[in-house]
Amino acid sequence: MLNNQLRSGQKLLLLAGVLASSLWAQLMGAQGPSPAPAASPSAQPAHTRNQANRIAGRARIYYELVWGVDTLSLKSVESGEIIRFTYRVLDADKARVLNDKKFEPLLIDPQAGVKLVVPSLEKVGQLRQSATPEAGKSYWMAFSNKGRLVKRGDRVNLVIGQFHADGLVVD
Repeated sequence: MLNNQLRSGQKLLLLAGVLASSLWAQLMGAQGPSPAPAASPSAQPAHTRNQANRIAGRARIYYELVWGVDTLSLKSVESGEIIRFTYRVLDADKARVLNDKKFEPLLIDPQAGVKLVVPSLEKVGQLRQSATPEAGKSYWMAFSNKGRLVKRGDRVNLVIGQFHADGLVVD
């Protein structure tokens, strides 16, 4: 009998622990994530499977509603000599400014103090897509990163005409 009471007490204690931990998790989630500790300049960011989660929820909704784009991502390629910006068009009319040739795209890294531009090659032209955007298609542009001043993990700002995307992380 004492053995059965002990088992019942252990079950209640276990149940109380589970409830308390789930309540704690809900409270912490309601308060929002705690600020991330400052990373050292040489620290590599953790890679995630869903790159769309690299942009805060409100910012993602803003880009979708105002600019008609989602899945914004920046990736260091070609041994760091190029930073490739990709995005998917949801609304072609709203996203038109991103493909407009009259606006020069700039990738600004405030910490490194540099502004990267899309290079123009003699026989190829600018390393960006400038065709009329179509909903559901992905587009890209490449920024020259000569000297590899912008590195993986850096937070950068992208400016194309009136379009501004601040705090994007380079993967």
